[in-house]
Amino acid sequence: MDARSVDVVVVGAGQAGLSAGYHLRRAGSTPGTGFVILDADDGPGGAWRHRWPTLTVDRVHGFHDLPAMPFPAAAPDRPAAEVVSDYFAAYEREFGLAVERPVRVEAVRSLPDGRLDVRTDRGRWTARALINATGTWSRPFWPHYPGRSSFRGRQLHTADYRGPDEFAGRRVVVVGAGTSAVQLLGEISPVAADTTWVSRRPPDFREIEFTPEHGRAAVALVEARVRAGRPPASVVGVTGLPVTPEVRRLREQGVLERLPMFDRITPDGVAWADGRFVAADTILWCTGFRAALDHLAPLKLRGPGGGIVMDGTRVVADERIHLIGYGPSASTVGANRAGRAAVREIRALLTRAAVLD
Repeated sequence: MDARSVDVVVVGAGQAGLSAGYHLRRAGSTPGTGFVILDADDGPGGAWRHRWPTLTVDRVHGFHDLPAMPFPAAAPDRPAAEVVSDYFAAYEREFGLAVERPVRVEAVRSLPDGRLDVRTDRGRWTARALINATGTWSRPFWPHYPGRSSFRGRQLHTADYRGPDEFAGRRVVVVGAGTSAVQLLGEISPVAADTTWVSRRPPDFREIEFTPEHGRAAVALVEARVRAGRPPASVVGVTGLPVTPEVRRLREQGVLERLPMFDRITPDGVAWADGRFVAADTILWCTGFRAALDHLAPLKLRGPGGGIVMDGTRVVADERIHLIGYGPSASTVGANRAGRAAVREIRALLTRAAVLD
């Protein structure tokens, strides 16, 4: 199959990718000829379509509207995966974004003429610029601990979680100090035979009310990291864990009595160097995600420390590449702003290229 040619390829159709598509259309670019959005999933929703069914609308820590279409009112007990997927589907229809799916991008390379060669499992595209909006959900992080392969029970990651029922009567070790660990402890503890919470660092609970100022300060910290070429920390990780009524209830019940990280995994549980041992049937790794950027490896964007030096959404090493939903824009409100900023810079890039042609 011959390569299809567009000005811009957008990789990913989550919040960030749809925002980019909206701003490309608003700037006069035509879907299918001026730009294309490629998405690896078989339906709308981005990472949200994979969230566990028990994550309901009332338990989501806020969701920002996509550009020009308010997020709809929804019953608080509806699964967030359903509500957000329906919203994204309606958005794609409303703005005629014509997302191509399922299409998995395998590699992006430079061509001799300065265009980008985007190779996928459904053929090739060439483009003058690329907006990467692949997020992190497809790349769960599994830390290595001695003895992990010897464990006879079940190990799963947050990305694999589908609800508390499968943990009924089980002894569960939950690993991680973030929001997911706290939420899943709250769901699992009523049905499990026992839960044990461990984490490498103490959880950062904050009694203060989260304000826009706190959000901007957190984004600024993450942006400083990526400008320096360091791997991004998550915005959520920087803001800490809000002390909600649910957190207070779990504390009162003793569910959030956290232990320091174990030193090794045994066939039947986890153990510490001081002799402590906890028997377990299941280890649930709530250890976060990493940016899904492997398909960009041929472009050699990473620096010596493993990070990518960024200026806003633009990769400093290659002005054709913009990363959104990455680092400081890895939030719903940040993704919207990043989509607009990336399109503005790409339009300037395409104008300069047209003058040179």
